[in-house]
Amino acid sequence: MARCTVERLMRRLGIQGVHRGKKLLTTTPDTSAPCPLDRVNRHFKAQRPNELWVSDFTYVSTWQGWLYVAFVIDVYARRIVGWRVSQSMHTE
Repeated sequence: MARCTVERLMRRLGIQGVHRGKKLLTTTPDTSAPCPLDRVNRHFKAQRPNELWVSDFTYVSTWQGWLYVAFVIDVYARRIVGWRVSQSMHTE
């Protein structure tokens, strides 16, 4: 039987497949804290190196658990200029 047929029949019957693993809660927003300002108005272009850096944060599943990675990117060069890996999302 085709996968799409199984999906359609399961949806019609209101049943779902088993989800393995536990759900990871990655974001816990603090509604009392002010949101940071968008200082570049979503305009991610730079005329020279080191003019604009942006940062991001992600998580990676490993055999030993989750690792969290924060990194800084130079927009002009489109290269990572700094990064940090940790076993927790917390910062000092």
